[in-house]
Amino acid sequence: MRARAPSGIVFEARQKSDSNPVADVVTFLTRLPRLAGIGLIHLYRLFLSPLIGRECRYLPTCSEYTEDAIRKYGLWRGFWIGLSRIQRCGPFGASGFDPVPEALPERAHWYTPWRYGHWTGKHIDPKTRLDL
Repeated sequence: MRARAPSGIVFEARQKSDSNPVADVVTFLTRLPRLAGIGLIHLYRLFLSPLIGRECRYLPTCSEYTEDAIRKYGLWRGFWIGLSRIQRCGPFGASGFDPVPEALPERAHWYTPWRYGHWTGKHIDPKTRLDL
């Protein structure tokens, strides 16, 4: 069944025969760890970040970067990518614009999670670095 909104957008109603409750539950359960990790980041931003203050040397901030990495790559990979970012965000680290990588390194596997992230700031374009 189709319905047309006043703006011209066509919406298709999902019929009960098309829905698969088992697939819906499986989809929810596979997204649950990712949602839990993102929820912890939001709790950090709400309670701890105001106490600590904004100290991140990068854009996006470390919490935004980790959230983006978890959304893009899942909890396991996103956690390690975010951890590598937090590790290099210190007084002697680099700074500047550093988005989540578009693709993972070829040598990164689930059993070698330390290969997911960049552990130094050498990968950042010198034109966008603020510490040089």
